[in-house]
Amino acid sequence: MIFTSTRTDTDPDAYEQTAARLSRLVRGIPGFLGEDFAHSPGGLAISVAYFRDLEGIERWRGHPAHLAAKRRGRERWYERYAIHIARVEHSHDFSRRGRVVSRPV
Repeated sequence: MIFTSTRTDTDPDAYEQTAARLSRLVRGIPGFLGEDFAHSPGGLAISVAYFRDLEGIERWRGHPAHLAAKRRGRERWYERYAIHIARVEHSHDFSRRGRVVSRPV
């Protein structure tokens, strides 16, 4: 699940606290595999959450804390956002400290 957004300037501390809480909570969702984040200097943020299947995504979408944060986000924190659901067909990693790891998905 890919979440792209641009934020408002409203209540950044509350936003960061909520984002950290959600990041902890999503780890408890069956099927959750991991997440990545990136932010540009121009304000674009990209969060990618990896799930084993659509059922995991649906569990997260319906989680009460996630629903509450989504409401607050629309009311206060986001100028815009988009959500994309995509399937990863292949994945591999590189780390200077390690080796390339290729994984079937």
